[in-house]
Amino acid sequence: MTDLSEITASDTTEVPLTTKADWSSDQAVRWCPGCGDYSILTAVQMMMPDLGVRRENTVFISGIGCAARFPYYMNTYGMHSIHGRSPAIASGLAIARPDLDVWVVGGDGDMLSIGGNHLIHALRRNVNIKILLFNNQIYGLTKGQYSPTSEPGKVTKSSPFGSLDQPFNPISVALGAEASFVARTHDMDRKHMQATFARAHAHDGAALVEVFQNCNVFNDGAFDAITKKANRDDMLIDLRHGEPIRFGAELERGVMLDDAGSAVLVDVADVGADKLLVHDEQQPDPSVAFALSRLASTPSEPTPLGVFRAVDRDEYTAASEAQVDAAKQQQGPGDLNALLHSLPTWEV
Repeated sequence: MTDLSEITASDTTEVPLTTKADWSSDQAVRWCPGCGDYSILTAVQMMMPDLGVRRENTVFISGIGCAARFPYYMNTYGMHSIHGRSPAIASGLAIARPDLDVWVVGGDGDMLSIGGNHLIHALRRNVNIKILLFNNQIYGLTKGQYSPTSEPGKVTKSSPFGSLDQPFNPISVALGAEASFVARTHDMDRKHMQATFARAHAHDGAALVEVFQNCNVFNDGAFDAITKKANRDDMLIDLRHGEPIRFGAELERGVMLDDAGSAVLVDVADVGADKLLVHDEQQPDPSVAFALSRLASTPSEPTPLGVFRAVDRDEYTAASEAQVDAAKQQQGPGDLNALLHSLPTWEV
C-alpha cells in the first residue's frame, strides 16, 4: 500500500477500480455471532468501491467498544483510539490532512457518554469527518450495563432496579449541536445503509449517521418492533426531501405539525394530504428537523429514518485556512522567533 505521506491533495491520477475484497482486511472479524455490526461492516465494504476514493486516502478512527474494532476490518489506514476521544482525534487528522476521507465509528456508550463533549464540538465546528454512531441502547463490550440511550426502567447489571436516567436521542443531540448533516438508518437494510452512508460521505462538513444496531447478546430485539421486515411499512417513516411525509402499506398515515410546532402522526384520510408536512432537509433552521427527531420516544413507535438535515455551512478546515491566508496578506508571514520572545515574559 502506498505510504500515506506520499498522497497529497494534488493527486489527480485515476482512481483504480476496486471491489469489496479490496476494502476487506485480512483480520478475522470477531463479533458475537449474529451481531448487527457484521451487516454494517458489509454495507460499508460494499459501498466503498462506488465512492470513487482511494484506500490509501481513507482513514477509519474508533474509540472503545464493540463497534470500535471496525478499523481492523477495513483495508485502509485507521486507528483504534481511546474511549470517547475518536471525534477529537479525527478532527485533528481532518484539519491537518484535508485531502483524506476521515470516518469515525463508535457506539452509543463511547460516543454519548465519555465522548459526548468531543462529539458535540466536532459537530458544531463542522469539521469534515463522517461519524457512524452504532446505537444498540446498551454497553456490549463491558457486558450489558445500561447506556446513555437505554430506555428508563432498563434493568441491567448496573441498574438492577431499573435505570432512572432520561436517555439521549442521538438525532436530537446532533441537531442541538447545529450539525450540518444528520441522518438515521438501521442494520437490517443494507441498501438504505449504503445510500445513507454515501450521502454522508458526499457532504462537505461534519456528518452524523445514527445506525440502529442489534446486540443479540445483551439487548436482543431492541428494535424489532420497527425494523423487522413485517413491521417496516407501518413503523418506519422514510424521509424524502421535497415530498410529503407519508408511511404505511397504503401510505395511509402521515406526519403534520400541530399548532405548537410539534410533529404528530395523523391518518391522511382524516386531515387531507395537503395538510401533511413536506420534508425539507435543507431548511436552515433545524427546528422542524428537531420536531421530527422527537416523533418517537421509544423504538416501538413509528420512527423516522433517512436524512433529517443537510445544509451548507462553512467547513472548519477550509474556513481556518482562509483565515490564515487573509492574515498573511494583511500582516505578512509570521515570525515564530518573535512570537516566542514577545511580551509578557518572565525570568525564573
